[in-house]
Amino acid sequence: MEETRSQPVPQRPLPQTANGRTSLPAVPRSDDFRDHLATADERGRRVWLYPRKPRGRYTRARRIVSVFLLAFLFAGPFLTINGNPVLMINVVERRFSVLGQVFWPQDAAILALGLLLFFTAIAVFTAAFGRLWCGWTCPQTVFMEMVFRPIEYWIEGDAPEQRALNAAPWTARKIFKKVTKHVIFLALSFLIGNTFLAYILGGRAWWALVTDDPRRHLTGLGFMLLFTLVFYGVFARFREQACTFICPYGRFQSVLLDEHSIVVAYDYKRGERRGRWRRDQSPEQRRAAGLGDCVDCRRCVEVCPTGIDIRNGTQMECVNCTACMDACDAVMDRLGLPRGLIRYASLNGIERGERLRITPRMVLYTCVLLGLLTALGFILATRSPVDVTVLRAPGSLFQKTPEGRISNLYQMKIVNKTGQPMPVELNLLEPTGRMTVFGAPLVVPAGDLIQTSVLVELEPGQLHKSPMEIRIAVQHDGRTLQTIRTSFLGPVSPTRP
Repeated sequence: MEETRSQPVPQRPLPQTANGRTSLPAVPRSDDFRDHLATADERGRRVWLYPRKPRGRYTRARRIVSVFLLAFLFAGPFLTINGNPVLMINVVERRFSVLGQVFWPQDAAILALGLLLFFTAIAVFTAAFGRLWCGWTCPQTVFMEMVFRPIEYWIEGDAPEQRALNAAPWTARKIFKKVTKHVIFLALSFLIGNTFLAYILGGRAWWALVTDDPRRHLTGLGFMLLFTLVFYGVFARFREQACTFICPYGRFQSVLLDEHSIVVAYDYKRGERRGRWRRDQSPEQRRAAGLGDCVDCRRCVEVCPTGIDIRNGTQMECVNCTACMDACDAVMDRLGLPRGLIRYASLNGIERGERLRITPRMVLYTCVLLGLLTALGFILATRSPVDVTVLRAPGSLFQKTPEGRISNLYQMKIVNKTGQPMPVELNLLEPTGRMTVFGAPLVVPAGDLIQTSVLVELEPGQLHKSPMEIRIAVQHDGRTLQTIRTSFLGPVSPTRP
């Protein structure tokens, strides 16, 4: 795998002025940005960021996408397909529902293939389009930049006002603003925590939990408060640190991105050498002086939610949120210069003007992805609607009935993976014998399981070895859903001469 190649700022010869003198760089540059984090000082202490409020076409587009994502997120636990939740991750009961299909621990192979498919899809997508997921659809980015940060702007103002408010002494006005903000943050965190709890328990179980006496559900209440505090801590204090220190996706860039990947990039060939804009200087005079289109206004740095300077190249902290693109385009519009100094582009697109092309690595990842998708589709298509587990009754051996038959007692667990109640029948296929199912007729509730006891009786002459394999068919409407193999114990009949 190739490591990420950041877009270097070329060391150009110093430009010559009209009288032959060498002009010095307009702004001194520092190339030690990779030696420290933008959110920590030399002693390792947290540097609080105050990103400016972004405005522009990409921010508006992200806001529209976020509205649909948030609507789906909050409605998801209550949407059903065939009576089953669209998405439920019930780790307590080890029951999962994806697009209305219920999965159990017995479906571990499907889970493993699904995870491999997910990570391979991320690799393919990242190799081609960079961290588009992080900037547009990641829950951390959507909640932070489209929910919590706008509320902070509304209460405390833009970055300069926030910085001044935090530096000001504690007055009634400051206390009111801070308390109001954090009360709203706690309320939103409580709402988000309840939503995630609903994804774990299921919408109906969650509603029964919150409408019942909380003293009967202390465990659920504890998890609800724990989720609330976690989300509040992440969005009120931890913020960009979740992307920088916890999320491993940024570190995966070094092996997933190459010079063909589309990322948020600064066009250094057009922008360098940087220099302040002078009103009495035309674009032609600016180019004659060896200056590029970057006027070093630092708007791209001021709006960055992770505090980096995108002009230094692709960095681990960049989440492709496009805030720097909007900020730079706004400056270019005011100066009458073309947009796109910071834009979606690849390293080769900036250096050589190449368009996005399919690389051998993308082809390899895609082939692996298609292979996993085919395997997963085959398993889902051939997946039995029931899952049956047969175990010998604890502590029991074989018994001899008054009629002289040999009997074995089994405990049987039947899981219904469908969204409809399913009546089932059990039949002994091989060898022929007698089978008794205790209890009422077997009707497995939708998305649930039942347990029953089964007694299998064989004639002594049928036992030629011990244990001996027997086969039991689980049938529904005359169709065999699954065939179970288990062992039968008993005295072995003597071999006839």
